[in-house]
Amino acid sequence: MRALLQRVSHASVTVDGEVIGKTGPGLLILICAMQGDSEAQADQLASKISKLRIFKDEADKMNRSVLDIGGSALVVSQFTLAADTSRGNRPGFSTAAAPDEGRALYEYFAAKLAETGVPVETGEFGADMQVELLNDGPVTIWMDV
Repeated sequence: MRALLQRVSHASVTVDGEVIGKTGPGLLILICAMQGDSEAQADQLASKISKLRIFKDEADKMNRSVLDIGGSALVVSQFTLAADTSRGNRPGFSTAAAPDEGRALYEYFAAKLAETGVPVETGEFGADMQVELLNDGPVTIWMDV
């Protein structure tokens, strides 16, 4: 699985003019299931993200996790993270999981992250979504498992 994490002051996702998910201080997690991924990768990613120390402590060092700060997460599916730009000018997405598999792993990941104690809201898989965020730092981290 591939994830792009952004430490945010706040973020929201809108579908058809309605906010369907949001977070206050915490993480915006853009996630893509890749071909061959399984629940094991989703488990590993959820565990790692919940403990990743990317929030400031009292000494202004990145030494706290989203759990440590009592933050939350907005998880948004984004198959374009599978983009292959190695040839030509049009990205290819053949390494992304098939839609049914991608949806199942996306939903599984969000549930596993919630099981770690992180409050989770989500976007809508496959929908045309508008995502707004205020990146804090900025801190943006790419993760593959």
